Amino acid sequence: MELRPYQQAAVDAVYKHLRSKDNNPCIVLPTGTGKSVVIAKIVSDSVQQWNGRVLILAHVKELLEQNSGKVKAFCPDIPIGIFSAGLKSRDTEEPVIVAGIQSVYNKACDLGAFDLVIVDEAHLIAPDGDGMYRTFLKDMKVINPRVRVIGLTATPFRLKGGLICQPENILNEVCYEAGLKEMIAQGYLSPLISKAGRTEVNLDDLHIRGGEFIGEEMAAAMDNELIVSSACREIVDLTRDRKSVLIFTTSVEHCKHVAEKIQAYSGQECAIVTGDTSAGERAEIISRFKGELVPADLFGKTKPQLKFLCNVNVLTTGFDAPNTDCIVLLRPTNSAGLLIQMVGRGTRLSPQTGKQNCLVLDYGGNILRHGPVDMIRVKEPGAGKGGDAPAKKCPQCLALIHAAYAKCPLCGFEFPPSEKSNLSDKASSAGIISGQIDYTDYDVQDVYYCVHEKRHAEPGTPRTMRIDYRVGFDEFKSEWVCPEHTGYARDKFLKWWRERAALGCPVPSTAREAVALANQGLLAAPERITVRTVAGEKFDRITRWVLKDRPVMREPGDDSAEIESEYPSNSPGDLDMATDYDPDDIPF
Repeated sequence: MELRPYQQAAVDAVYKHLRSKDNNPCIVLPTGTGKSVVIAKIVSDSVQQWNGRVLILAHVKELLEQNSGKVKAFCPDIPIGIFSAGLKSRDTEEPVIVAGIQSVYNKACDLGAFDLVIVDEAHLIAPDGDGMYRTFLKDMKVINPRVRVIGLTATPFRLKGGLICQPENILNEVCYEAGLKEMIAQGYLSPLISKAGRTEVNLDDLHIRGGEFIGEEMAAAMDNELIVSSACREIVDLTRDRKSVLIFTTSVEHCKHVAEKIQAYSGQECAIVTGDTSAGERAEIISRFKGELVPADLFGKTKPQLKFLCNVNVLTTGFDAPNTDCIVLLRPTNSAGLLIQMVGRGTRLSPQTGKQNCLVLDYGGNILRHGPVDMIRVKEPGAGKGGDAPAKKCPQCLALIHAAYAKCPLCGFEFPPSEKSNLSDKASSAGIISGQIDYTDYDVQDVYYCVHEKRHAEPGTPRTMRIDYRVGFDEFKSEWVCPEHTGYARDKFLKWWRERAALGCPVPSTAREAVALANQGLLAAPERITVRTVAGEKFDRITRWVLKDRPVMREPGDDSAEIESEYPSNSPGDLDMATDYDPDDIPF
């Protein structure tokens, strides 16, 4: 089995980490990118090359079956055991054991020593206390003090906020991460799209307990006759060209209510999976949803495929149905991780079913709450609320767009400067993936030049020239050019300089020379700039300049000082040397 480039890169990063550091790494891969293949490769190498013993831990039997199947396919000669009450197996002697954490958390001694423990869905490891993973791994450390732990997850943060990798935690560092947007762009995951909806849900009165909205309040808000009827009519209408629609609800009663309405409006069966659904019934429903043949009788008749499947918090992880081409979020969540997991059920590729993308219908205000799913970053506890929501609603076309937009990229609506975006709960027409582009023109009131040096830069590190354009009373737009760099950065600077410099003006070789010449008035003054804003990106970029006429070089003998002299800056404050930016903040 050949690994994809990013899978091999993840494996290589793990090995590099284990060789160079004495702590436990974590791999972050989006749902559907093949974490089980990465696990299988690590297991194969560990046993066959290094004669190690490996334990794979997961929390649901679907993941146990998936991981054991991939390992068997990757290395069929390696004996693999399974320890799981749900799978009715209690193997303990094999060099590779795949185990359910619920079955083994207090049985470390029964399994014996391992050299490597791999935890799938590693975000479920509790940060503290006596959770099952922590209890088991603590005991495993006693049996073999040198045991190493590798975590894999699509969401490296917990419900209450905070990264799972910390010096004091079981997992200490992310050694490799592949982004959702990157995987979609490279063709490894299905694109995500969304459409506007009309159903309004008031979620203003919801409270948070333990990091998540209170279940009873969620159910009361969402399981309203008028809301359910309106939303279900809309879902049926918007999914007429969809084949497999997975719906997330707030409670068992809500789930039943939604399923009844979907069936009434579509004329098609809508199955239900909850925590009370038996294992056999659940397996049959999932098989039908995947389009697999399920016998209806002894005469070869099969049950029809399911288009609609409604669930309550049970099909978020370990559920593998690549044909899913619509995700409906009929529930809010305060958990960024849960949002990513739910949306991730629709990102797998399924070319054999004709799937081209996955439609996301968000009725819980989740995109407004968390922002585009590929851009979610969770703050550490105690870091503060952090300002406005990362997304906002356009009042004209109802699109959900990044909060930085001054003008809606879809309909052109211009937001008032003082507007604060209120929570809205409509099916989203945008914003599920970042990257939407907006261009805004600004009249330049003044321009300032300074030398920029990265904070904590090593001696000899090339410096840049920073240009700050004042476009409002207290609003500035900035760009950086690189006279001291080589290659493309230097070529870009030369083009920039030659478009502005007075005829006969020397081309500077240092940032200080460039600033000195600029402050002599030897660059054409900017009249207007065009700023490119990309939703989710930290920096805007200036893409177009309207320049006034070039200045005229002064004749030799003028009272101008030599280039090497110190020139007073025309900037507000001391901008001759700027070192207030983080080294990684320079946008090039």
